[in-house]
Amino acid sequence: MLMISWNVNGIRACLRKGFLEFLKKYQPDILAVQELKADLKSVPPEVKNYPEYHIYLNPAKKRGYAGTALFSKIKPVRVYYGIGVEKFDQEGRVITAEYENFFLVNAYFPNSQHELTRLDFKIEFDREIHKYLNALRERKSVILTGDFNVAHKEIDLANPKQNVKNAGFTPEERAWMDEFIGDGWIDTFRLFTKEGGHYTWWSYRFNARARNIGWRVDYFVVSPDLKEKVKRSWILSDVLGSDHAPIAVEIDL
Repeated sequence: MLMISWNVNGIRACLRKGFLEFLKKYQPDILAVQELKADLKSVPPEVKNYPEYHIYLNPAKKRGYAGTALFSKIKPVRVYYGIGVEKFDQEGRVITAEYENFFLVNAYFPNSQHELTRLDFKIEFDREIHKYLNALRERKSVILTGDFNVAHKEIDLANPKQNVKNAGFTPEERAWMDEFIGDGWIDTFRLFTKEGGHYTWWSYRFNARARNIGWRVDYFVVSPDLKEKVKRSWILSDVLGSDHAPIAVEIDL
């Protein structure tokens, strides 16, 4: 199965920048979208009714903010919205699709924000989704994807020394990521690529993308039992349309 995840930084803006052409070209079995930035009424009909896909939308209650979506060629057994914690669920941050042999969890982790005003909120979300995911993997295999809003190691961003206390690279966020990976969850990209210089997000400022001054904050993570079934995990760095690049994984399921 080919799965792709993409923070589109607004589905309407991405639509104008080639979203449907992207979908037609790559034809993933499952596409996970983050940062929808649209409520159900304002998601364009050509996105909501795209042929070949079962489409599930989880917009935030706040208009033009956050939200997630899932496009699946295979109809899930059932779909769950949120993780059961209202202050996170009202922001439309998680969709879980249950299939016969696995769960696919699409998550848009909070950003800890400038001056770290939402750091505590983010760390609480991190811990709650960790518990949620551990409960799921007791039932069947789990694939987690999305924008984690954290670069795990120094190798995962271009300028680690300058960003130690900045959102997305704080000791607190990285410590949680250490704990999460230490609990057996597999960062699939690092199964295949050990060197630095590979990023999924670039600032729109300072010509950062052209200069490849970026961060790797988008992940495909799997439960330990799927490690040997991951055949490939990579970044579609040439795909434009957002400040994030899509990420992809091929898994034998």
